[in-house]
Amino acid sequence: MEPGDYELVRVANGAWTVRSRRDGETFHPVVGPVEEAQALYVRQLDLASRALETPGEFVVWDVGLGAAANVLTALRALEDTPARIRVESFDHTLAPLAFARSEHERLGYFGGYLGAVDALLERGESSWTRGRSEVTWRAHVGDFPDWLQSPETGRVPLPHAVLWDAYSPARNPAMWTLPTFRALRRLMPDGHRCALATYSRSTLLRVTLLLAGFWVGAGSATGEKEETTVAATDPAWVSAPLGKAWLERARRSTSGEPMAEPSYRQLPPSLATLQALERHPQFTPKDPCDPSDKLFAGDGMDMA
Repeated sequence: MEPGDYELVRVANGAWTVRSRRDGETFHPVVGPVEEAQALYVRQLDLASRALETPGEFVVWDVGLGAAANVLTALRALEDTPARIRVESFDHTLAPLAFARSEHERLGYFGGYLGAVDALLERGESSWTRGRSEVTWRAHVGDFPDWLQSPETGRVPLPHAVLWDAYSPARNPAMWTLPTFRALRRLMPDGHRCALATYSRSTLLRVTLLLAGFWVGAGSATGEKEETTVAATDPAWVSAPLGKAWLERARRSTSGEPMAEPSYRQLPPSLATLQALERHPQFTPKDPCDPSDKLFAGDGMDMA
């Protein structure tokens, strides 16, 4: 992709955003980039409070850098937080960011960060101090699911927050498979606290996250979406966990079977998937001292 593959469009509330002509995808539709990023990531993941509570660096993985609206909105919200912030951004191309940089005046969310964006585009990394925060920002260009399976993951600090903003499963299925989310979960050892937010509320996604070993809950509304999704390694970081009523709906879903391969399809949950969900500790709480009460992160569908 090249910057010429993109254009600016106005969404319903009048905000400017970026649209990919080739993919036919509009970034942050309906409410625009800043409002969506604030609701979906900044407030929902409670970034400022969690950055304060985290010793050392507070690490954010920005999965789907795109035109950088999510990460720049998050960094602006953290300016008054006395913390060391590290952002690791992932995308298969920097072309939408280069286009957005050229249209920064109308987009409006680049204010004060043009130098950081220029350094990222030129060198792949940028560091600065702004307000009370110290920031390091790096870009990783390539296939994220493949990267998760590579030794390169050991060279990147583990995240405390994940901004998951890939194209939809129909458009980019590789980013939403069970192996992808299991690979992400396996990176995090017991006791490492991390929360992920994403715009989707689909049963397929939520089942996938649960079987990957996360605790999963309903997220706040944004734009036309009545709910989004939050997943975490620690149940305390999921404020509205999915419960038995959701599990009953998942049993009846026509699209609740996780994708094992990067090929989009919709299937009802299999018997093995339903049995695995029913044994997830989110739905079958046990004695917290019971060593068998562990989230599953294996290769099969069975969580036992």
